[in-house]
Amino acid sequence: MPVQSQAIPYLLAGRDLVIQARTGSGKTAAFLLPMLERLDSAADRTQALVLVPTRELARQVQHDAELLWGDSGFRTVAVYGGVGYGPQIDALTAGAHLVVATPGRALDHLLRRTFTLDHLSMLVFDEADRMLSMGFYPDMKQVQAYLPDRSIHTTMFSATFPASVMRTAREFIPEPEFLTLSRDHVHVTDTEHIAYTVPPMEKDRALVRIIEVENPSSAFIFCNTKSNVHYVTVVLQRFGYDADELSADRSQADRERILKRVRAGTLRFLVATDVASRGLDIPELSHVIQYEPPEDAEDYIHRAGRTGRAGAAGVALSLVSEAETLALDQIAKRYGVEFQQRQVPSDEDVAAVVAERLTTLLEARLRDRDALKTERSQRFIPLARELAENEDESKIIAMLLDDYYQQTLHAPPGEPAQAAAPSAPPDKGGAGGSSGRPKRRPRRRSRRGPRSGR
Repeated sequence: MPVQSQAIPYLLAGRDLVIQARTGSGKTAAFLLPMLERLDSAADRTQALVLVPTRELARQVQHDAELLWGDSGFRTVAVYGGVGYGPQIDALTAGAHLVVATPGRALDHLLRRTFTLDHLSMLVFDEADRMLSMGFYPDMKQVQAYLPDRSIHTTMFSATFPASVMRTAREFIPEPEFLTLSRDHVHVTDTEHIAYTVPPMEKDRALVRIIEVENPSSAFIFCNTKSNVHYVTVVLQRFGYDADELSADRSQADRERILKRVRAGTLRFLVATDVASRGLDIPELSHVIQYEPPEDAEDYIHRAGRTGRAGAAGVALSLVSEAETLALDQIAKRYGVEFQQRQVPSDEDVAAVVAERLTTLLEARLRDRDALKTERSQRFIPLARELAENEDESKIIAMLLDDYYQQTLHAPPGEPAQAAAPSAPPDKGGAGGSSGRPKRRPRRRSRRGPRSGR
């Protein structure tokens, strides 16, 4: 596979890379095969850590490692949230050479001291762009604080290089090299064009499901008419999103207020027509969503060009009905745009993504509770168990989970420019503080290298 033939020589040489590679490109083997040469099967300790955004990917990477490594003597374990700790602890204490983990559960085990990164030699961030969209950035930074104060071979894989990934790469890799499979220059500067074919009467629900899965940090949503702009805005607001509309019907005071939020980066979704959005230049707009293709093909280029600014990569999503696919085909032929055709996520797809994201948020919140709060919450465990076991009463738990999750939709997802710096890891024999968590020491390596765009 191209990603393997190009990346493996660099990885065998110990070069720190940020690699553009999509799901299904063969990237997993690209970082697993060099580990056969770089790791020591005779040493019963964790030497490689692969951080992934979902439990499904963790299981898949572990399966691929076992398949590729065969009887080499290397042991691996998948570590992720939403399941019990027992089997994971057993595998970690037995000396797994490779740990494949979601950042939150890796941090949980580091806090419990069920494994250590002291002997780590290889660190891989798989699907970094999705990890950031899942809200894992704070956990990634806290895991970084447990890395030893020495050079570690670090690799980051991402389907695109948006500004958030570029910043994060430089926080984990002092002098990253960029490898892309689509260009000869140092990083991707174009936009990813994606098309969803949707029945015209289902576009509103499809839009919500796509937003749930994509979780864009910010987006312009384009419609062709003022009535559609208002309708889409109301749909998003009723679903709990931070959205507002820009049209000729708004007063000047409203327009100034909305534009001020857009330029400040405090409005997540702006719904507008082409006319109303002219003159807006937002340097770090992650997504452009076209609720309907433009009436003039040239407007597609203007719309899509609003993302992917300043050398970063952006994403342009288009929702088209069967009747509108002809217009998209004409745009593709006229401007040489290659559209990726995707299926709209199902309700089951959305539920799985939301459950994983919510588990991450709740586990992070649980870690931050001090000893007194943890003790206080124990009194509700019998009630939680009773509610969960009753089908009717479990709706109460679902309501509370939904309310908490919806509150997180009003703010852009956590990214490097927005997240607070984490504290450092515990001293090797330090005593815990009043919170019941161990004291931490600063880590020198995380302060090296530029922090572009911060």
